[in-house]
Amino acid sequence: MIVDVVLDYDCQLEKYLKSRYHKMQNFKILKKSLDARGANRGIKPKFTYKIDVIFDSQKIESSVIIDEKNCSTTKIFDKKNDRPIIVGAGPSGLFCALKLLELGVKSILLERGERVNIRVKKIARYWKTGELDINSNVCFGEGGAGLFSDGKLMTRIKSPYVDYVLGKLVEFGAPEDIIYSSSPHIGSNKLRKVIIKIVDYLKANGVCVQFNAVVSDILTNDGEVKGVLLADGQEIYASRVVLASGHSARDVYQLLQRKNIAIEAKDFAVGVRIEHPREFIDELQLGSFKNDSLIGAARYRLAYTNNKTQRGVYSFCMCPGGFILSAGNEIDGMLVNGMSNYLHNSKWSNSAIVVTIDAKKDLFQANNQLAGIYFQREIEKRAFELSKKHSNGIKLPAQSVHSFLNDLSKSKKTICNNLPESSTISGVFNCKMDELFQDFICKHLREAIIQFDKKMKGFISDKAIIVGPETRTSSPVRVIREKTTLQSINCKNLYPCGEGAGYAGGITSAAVDGVRVACVIAE
Repeated sequence: MIVDVVLDYDCQLEKYLKSRYHKMQNFKILKKSLDARGANRGIKPKFTYKIDVIFDSQKIESSVIIDEKNCSTTKIFDKKNDRPIIVGAGPSGLFCALKLLELGVKSILLERGERVNIRVKKIARYWKTGELDINSNVCFGEGGAGLFSDGKLMTRIKSPYVDYVLGKLVEFGAPEDIIYSSSPHIGSNKLRKVIIKIVDYLKANGVCVQFNAVVSDILTNDGEVKGVLLADGQEIYASRVVLASGHSARDVYQLLQRKNIAIEAKDFAVGVRIEHPREFIDELQLGSFKNDSLIGAARYRLAYTNNKTQRGVYSFCMCPGGFILSAGNEIDGMLVNGMSNYLHNSKWSNSAIVVTIDAKKDLFQANNQLAGIYFQREIEKRAFELSKKHSNGIKLPAQSVHSFLNDLSKSKKTICNNLPESSTISGVFNCKMDELFQDFICKHLREAIIQFDKKMKGFISDKAIIVGPETRTSSPVRVIREKTTLQSINCKNLYPCGEGAGYAGGITSAAVDGVRVACVIAE
């Protein structure tokens, strides 16, 4: 029997259910969400549950619901050596390989970066010294860019494969509550262990996994894919290639453009990371309940639209109890990202605040499919050049929120105010955000922050700092594919997949797209 339950956050669910359903043998949580509205005014937070109450005559079914009606369970290739090639070991590539394996198909998984244990050491070196490995960094390597995030699994997509993906993550070691939580997250620290187990499982079961495998060309003949060429000269042939290279593989987009494989510019967003002390945000959102371990670190979601320009500004990838990271993957570029571990227990909370960029209206070279990449790169280059002057290209550009809101002039004079403390491992230096961004971006950021302060009184604080630039919110390019076959519209048997192809926006949706592609290939 499915029931809805609303309880004070500190009430025991099992005790309540037993008191109400005397013949209950067990129960299963299908959904759980926290309602903390009014907590800062003393109103007790509540948990809302959807519960499957189990009685004598019922059996507890698995928490994972999988719809495989479109997936064959037999081997589909007659040629033993004709394995699908999957480019990229991020969520979409890994789950494509995992699903294909379940369907009896062993693939070849190519990743330009390195395994987690080597990757994290190189990233740590980059944060401290500025020494960058362009193929193994925060954006590239085992697990993809999502490995250095909050491990956020929230998604708005409606797909039967969402439950499949969450169930598989639990199977490989993720916390079981991700299946029913309304804000599921693994945390970067736990996600790394899960990804390692998935890759080890794939290798142990016959999937050929190659790291340090940079794809330099896609081999085609008469509009049909034939395989890939690696940077070391190795040619790998296959009748199907899945392109799951991620949103930062700019060389792949350039390759597709040179080969006239259909791509198009798409909308995206750029902006900054805003950071406050965690206890400050917890106080704003939760009031007297701020230190309760049952509730945890406070989150927020904010949005603003300028009625005149119809341009949106919104919070993105909020990391409660997290860190701001330097996330560059190009020698002359600098950008930021946010990350949290599972316990959300750092002293700071941060979120991206980003401005929407319209591919048709805002891009200087709108007729060029890669115009969005040029737009991002210009901002990232300015950030790096400024950082190089101040810190040999290590520290990140930052400004206090008060200074940013008061700095309406175009003066390039040195800012004299002190910066609030930040979580950034690489460190920060004083910089006017107007030196990084176009005027319209700063204008809308200022408007939005003022409006956000009205929704969260105290959001504008002398303890708040903005760090930039946040430029990789999503891919600025879409690799155009057919709706049913999921193949490129002009390159047969090439399957654009995941966030880098423009068909996902986060770990879960990218993994789901990988499963979809696997099922279509199996068909």
